[in-house]
Amino acid sequence: MSKFHLEKQIARLVVLQRIELTSLLLKKVRKLFGRYIFSNYISKYFLNTKSIEKKYYTLMKSELESLEKHVNFENKKVLSIGGGVGGLELLINKKFNSSIFFIEKNYISSKVKYGWDKDNDEAYNDLSLLNKFLLSNHMKKEKFKIFDYDRDSLPDEKFDIIVSLYSLDYHYDFNTYFDYIKKNSHQETVLIFDTIKADFYKEIFNKVKVIKIDNHTVHKSKRIMCSNII
Repeated sequence: MSKFHLEKQIARLVVLQRIELTSLLLKKVRKLFGRYIFSNYISKYFLNTKSIEKKYYTLMKSELESLEKHVNFENKKVLSIGGGVGGLELLINKKFNSSIFFIEKNYISSKVKYGWDKDNDEAYNDLSLLNKFLLSNHMKKEKFKIFDYDRDSLPDEKFDIIVSLYSLDYHYDFNTYFDYIKKNSHQETVLIFDTIKADFYKEIFNKVKVIKIDNHTVHKSKRIMCSNII
């Protein structure tokens, strides 16, 4: 795979999830008119879909190259929490034949916020578009399952790898999923997520490794790889 195919609606969703992928001009427009106007009007009509296709693919390819230095995805059972449109997970599946389980919220908040969501009420996804993106980019239907966090019974599986980039403990509290993660992990399950309190997780996991430091995001976060829950 050398690129993604994004329909206009999906490109908009990508930008709501990853504002850095839009143009400098639209970032200025967003700042001028506010997040509500940008989220509900400007993002619907003024995006360059082809440009977003290219930027999104490049970003997700870079994320995968960073992760595969630390973890083996080959034929693994992978849980994605808050993975957005699923570009990273699509690439993982294509390269490593992994089975992917998505847990997502299924609505778009009227005003996009990129800070801390204390109550886990904010969401920027449409699960029908997630499904459409994966299928239109040739991911086999039997290789993925999508679960609505608010409506579905969550999958009862023992996952090999759990990935939640800029979502779990970056946008909302880790404890939202802790009991679920503990129940659905085995001794060697690897959990990768972004946090501003990396040292805290040494009290929860026997193995904690910082694999990336990002000083350019709002929270100046660290990406950690954890395993072996205490």
